[in-house]
Amino acid sequence: MSKNIGFVSTRFAGIDGVSLESGKWAEVLELGGHKCFWFAGKLNKDPQSSYKVPQAHFKHPHNLWINEQVFEKKSRTVLVTKLIQNLTSILKNRLQEFIENFNLDFLIIENALAIPLNIPLGIALSELISETQIPAIAHHHDFFWERSRFHGSAVNEYLDMYFPPNLHSLKHVVINSTACEEIFRRKKILATVIPNVLDFNNPPYTNSDDSGEFFASFRLCPNDKTILQPTRIIKRKGIEHAIELVKTLNGSQYKLLISHGAGDEGFEYDTWIKNYAYQRGVDLHFPHGLISSPWDIHKSNSNGFSLWDVYAHVDFVTFPSLYEGFGNAFLEAIYYKKPVFINRYSTFIKDIEPKGFDLITIDGRLTSQAIQHVKEILESPRKRKRMVNHNYKIAKQHYSYEVLKQQLNTIINDCVFK
Repeated sequence: MSKNIGFVSTRFAGIDGVSLESGKWAEVLELGGHKCFWFAGKLNKDPQSSYKVPQAHFKHPHNLWINEQVFEKKSRTVLVTKLIQNLTSILKNRLQEFIENFNLDFLIIENALAIPLNIPLGIALSELISETQIPAIAHHHDFFWERSRFHGSAVNEYLDMYFPPNLHSLKHVVINSTACEEIFRRKKILATVIPNVLDFNNPPYTNSDDSGEFFASFRLCPNDKTILQPTRIIKRKGIEHAIELVKTLNGSQYKLLISHGAGDEGFEYDTWIKNYAYQRGVDLHFPHGLISSPWDIHKSNSNGFSLWDVYAHVDFVTFPSLYEGFGNAFLEAIYYKKPVFINRYSTFIKDIEPKGFDLITIDGRLTSQAIQHVKEILESPRKRKRMVNHNYKIAKQHYSYEVLKQQLNTIINDCVFK
């Protein structure tokens, strides 16, 4: 039976992990006959099915000011508390309007009850769900206790109660097994593990006709060997390892592309990484204009290319992250049949590596063996083809839309559509 489903977060726009994964969930649900609607402070969705509320965005001036006053602080002022309460009231009313306007049957909350970038939104959602008992799924991508900047705050009572809350009609989904263990240890909340997915039953379509435009957008030449770092420029992505790798390849034809920008966590690392690459003679390339999400309907602010176009045109992918909740970029590289150089972060070791992927791995340090392996794969089409086909087969078994569909149906049928 078709249901109206409301997705809620601080933003649904761009190529961050939350926005991308939300698009996949909506695609699977809509293929199953349901209708999806969107609530956020920043949206790049169909206006006919969206409800934009500026105060919901984590970059709204009021939220930025609140966060400056409460994180890495021991106490807060009455003024801060009053602003949190006022914004909570506004957001709670707007959420109620969202539910009524689209006649919603249940909510899917994307990370807004896990990371306290918008404290009033987390409180408003918790109170609304508790008071109305509307069925809801909280899809947690990462938690505040995993980020050092949220340690030692002046809002510990809010974090304890609302991030996430333990409510009767709210079911919890996490993206890795460690998160499942931690949310139970800290909150006594039982969660379901649903990893990130892609549509591996339908291989990606690639269009070679736009290759010239693509290379021009990144200021590249067709003969360049393109190494893609498909992440934001933030410290935990370990981009210095990608720079060191490209340096050791020792050829002017090797170019390092970085698809995402910086900003969400400041620009200090962004400046440092650019200087680091310059000092080592590594040629960094960034897109001319924004790269859009494959699920965005508006591309007026982009350069005409989606994230899928980037993967389709590169030769190799680096993913040397120090920490990831799961690792969207890893799956994307496998989906586009690109060889992957990866740092063995904790979630990879525990949840992904046992599946048997064929990858070039390091343990926090670039080794001569890894460098030689990369060179062999880049120089041997036969080895490269065997590697990427093997990886695609494994990913199809464990990380396909079919896996997501089955797990979502189980949760929905058991907990929401009673």
